[in-house]
Amino acid sequence: MEPGRGTFHKTTLESITLQQKTFHTTTLAGNKRFHAEAASSIQQPASSKRPIQFRKASAITKEQPELAASAIIAVDSEAASHTSEYSQRRTVQATPTSFVDRSLLLSFPRYGLPGSLVSNLKALGISEIYPWQKQCLLGPGLLNGSKNLVYTAPTGGGKSLVADILMLKRVLEDSNAKALLVLPYVALVQEKVRWLRNIVQDIKRHPLANEKPEKEENSLWQKRADEDSIRVVGFFGGGKVRATWSDFDIGVCTFEKANTLINAAIDDCTISKLRAVVLDELHMVDDDHRGYLMELIATKLMSLENGVQIIGMSATLQNMDLLSHWLGAHIYSTFYRPIPIEEYLVHEGKIYPASSSSGLLKAASQLASNSRPVPVRIVQPSPHKEFKDTVLNSVVALATETARSGYGALVFCNSHGCEFDARLISRALRNNEHLDPAIIEKRLDLLADLRSLSTGLDTCLAETIMFGVAFHHAGLTTEERDLIANAYDSGVLKVLTATCSLAAGINLPARRVILHNARMGRDLVGPSMLRQMRGRAGRKGKDEVGETYLCCRKDDLEDVVELMRAELPQISSGLTTDRQRIQRALLEVIAIRLANSRDSIGDYIGKTLLSLSSTPDVIKAHIDSSLRGLTEMGFIQCDDSELYTATQLGKAIVTSSLEPEDGAFVHREMQRALRAFVMDGEMHILYMFTPVQDFSVTINWQVFRSEMEGLDDSGLRVMTFLGLKPTQVNKMAQGGNLKETTPEEKEIARIYNRFYLALQLRDLCNETPIHVVSRKYDTPRGTVQTLAQTCQGFAAGMIKFCEQMNWGAMAAVLDHFTDRLNAGAKSDLLALAKITFIKSRTARVFYENGFKTVAAIANADPKELVPVLIQAQPSKVRLKSKDEQKYEEKLLAKAKVIADSANRLWQIEMQQQVYEE
Repeated sequence: MEPGRGTFHKTTLESITLQQKTFHTTTLAGNKRFHAEAASSIQQPASSKRPIQFRKASAITKEQPELAASAIIAVDSEAASHTSEYSQRRTVQATPTSFVDRSLLLSFPRYGLPGSLVSNLKALGISEIYPWQKQCLLGPGLLNGSKNLVYTAPTGGGKSLVADILMLKRVLEDSNAKALLVLPYVALVQEKVRWLRNIVQDIKRHPLANEKPEKEENSLWQKRADEDSIRVVGFFGGGKVRATWSDFDIGVCTFEKANTLINAAIDDCTISKLRAVVLDELHMVDDDHRGYLMELIATKLMSLENGVQIIGMSATLQNMDLLSHWLGAHIYSTFYRPIPIEEYLVHEGKIYPASSSSGLLKAASQLASNSRPVPVRIVQPSPHKEFKDTVLNSVVALATETARSGYGALVFCNSHGCEFDARLISRALRNNEHLDPAIIEKRLDLLADLRSLSTGLDTCLAETIMFGVAFHHAGLTTEERDLIANAYDSGVLKVLTATCSLAAGINLPARRVILHNARMGRDLVGPSMLRQMRGRAGRKGKDEVGETYLCCRKDDLEDVVELMRAELPQISSGLTTDRQRIQRALLEVIAIRLANSRDSIGDYIGKTLLSLSSTPDVIKAHIDSSLRGLTEMGFIQCDDSELYTATQLGKAIVTSSLEPEDGAFVHREMQRALRAFVMDGEMHILYMFTPVQDFSVTINWQVFRSEMEGLDDSGLRVMTFLGLKPTQVNKMAQGGNLKETTPEEKEIARIYNRFYLALQLRDLCNETPIHVVSRKYDTPRGTVQTLAQTCQGFAAGMIKFCEQMNWGAMAAVLDHFTDRLNAGAKSDLLALAKITFIKSRTARVFYENGFKTVAAIANADPKELVPVLIQAQPSKVRLKSKDEQKYEEKLLAKAKVIADSANRLWQIEMQQQVYEE
């Protein structure tokens, strides 16, 4: 048995020590690499054992020399490393004991779960629950739905399962019941939809006894095949057809879509079917950008008093008593984690232990006061000039140590440092002679998958993936991020450098989490984000322990001490910040007729979180000013009886899910367009459905000027009608400043920003690939893709806005261009663009090669489509024979999917023709 804590687990250090007793600090055995040798090594031919990467023909250049990560030397090998505050090793009530507790089994009768659900969960690896989950579920009134719940548990502690069980119980107990699961990010929505569909697979809901005879007797229609099943549907972005309760049983939504669904259900009186709403990441409720919508959702549901069970959860909740009072909820809190975490502070190459956040604070405080705490390990200085920075040297050493021991590491850094860190770490991991050939094969597959995307293969990923390293940030497209995340989760990639948004965005735990710096950009990370990043350490079923390393610069030490001392922020309402979200709250309840008098409005506000975090006088002042502002903008009106009603414009703004301020701006722009709409070109139409939300866009005025000079007469007339001046654009391109002091100046600046985005959308609608638009406008391709996706949702909102305002012609024009934006193509390719994988330039290449109809592709042999797909790739590649075969296999698989999709569409077309005849 290994000494020390080996009884419970082996740390990363111990694991690698068993494999090799020393770490080489030089690239040539027994010799230091001098700069002259480093230079000469560039000229050396590549080792025959090194796997060949896919390379652009234009990108075959001399590789950067291999680097050696610094050794990490143990100071005191016998030093005990205690587990953190999250560990189950602490003596807490939730600690598992030796006897068998039958109430931990999901089949325990008191939970009332059907056998099919228990079997599905068991197939997914969940046969029993943790003691804390049992205690939480057995709280008063939770299993029968009569009580709301607010609870907190560490990241990775199993908090989602509690909400899933309660939500599924509500849906299963009534065949007409609906539930909503509300999440902040699209990636989380997509992940949760996949998970829930696996859970509810083959589960049948049985109608109530008094419902069945009535349905059988009065039904005139054939029973729908999926009527008894549980339909899980994800809602995000926009759509032409308004979703109704009949479309789903469990809706997994973003904040915006959940709020829209609930508004529509209240307005058409179908809200009574809703039985449960789960609010994930509840700590975001005080975010006045998006999270405040959770406050609106919960307040509207409590005002209706329809018996909807509200379940709120988060890993970072501070003042739970306030939330419990607001929601009338039972509260539960736990520190339990199935995988213990060991925490360390890294300063000037020295690694100091911390058994908890308090221990980490103690270590940081001692360093800041020039005390001499004893480090447990020391990162040796590096001879390489690239690693002269001690923080960077420590990050690379820790990451490579983890990867070489066979575990995964997450390195959190700012967006500019992700690619830089990934490159350096990969250069320190190039010696992969002992790597499993199956892993090499899978990395080649990953490169082929990335290359087959419409954006092509990123140059940094081309350099790093073969060595098990990649980066992950918003600059990548959704498809790239998904491929990289899946490869990391399956162990194909060992090190992932990422921005802090990954900690909140998707569930990717790691054996070791390394924070490159306490700062992400110029600002320190907040206490909540720090906890979320540290909480990603430890994979259940894969790791015995998780490790977090906070690397701290000397100048930031005092700030780190303050950060460690900082409590989690107190939750408060986000309705009365500078953004004045209370205006939207009042406009919505008046438009959906939930409140129409000062008394009923006061009752509604009395159920908000705001009523518990502000004084009555302050709240009354906000209500008065908001109602006055909404009246002045023409969104509501008050009659002689002092009853408020929404105007046609107010209803249009609520229907299209706009903020009141944005709605007023859109209305002004629409009125201007109705007076003079340029129909002999597409720029005016594209401008009208360019999103008005703040994208924090930075205009490249030289690019703006270049694009302006290329506009035809139609485009220049659009600029004139919008009040944009070519002279101003020229002035800005020469280094001028755009004033934004007065409201008028701010509005014209907003129009310039929106027109600049419209230029990008114009290129996307005209078959310019995302990566080309990205280079042209000096914008990350992920940002361009986000713009296109946001535009689809905004365009759907604009169509609803026009329909509500009775502007049918404008709605029809926008509807047509929505199809073009979805396809990324001109009108003649819209039919082809309905086929899976056929978008933008790919559709044009198929068209030019004779595949001009869906039927032509449906009747083609998939092998005939492979040369067309190769021609459609964004860049030509130079491959070796084995790599070329693998690449063609990927494309053949893609061609088969295309042919199958075309066949389905062709059959639908044939059926429609038969019906018409």
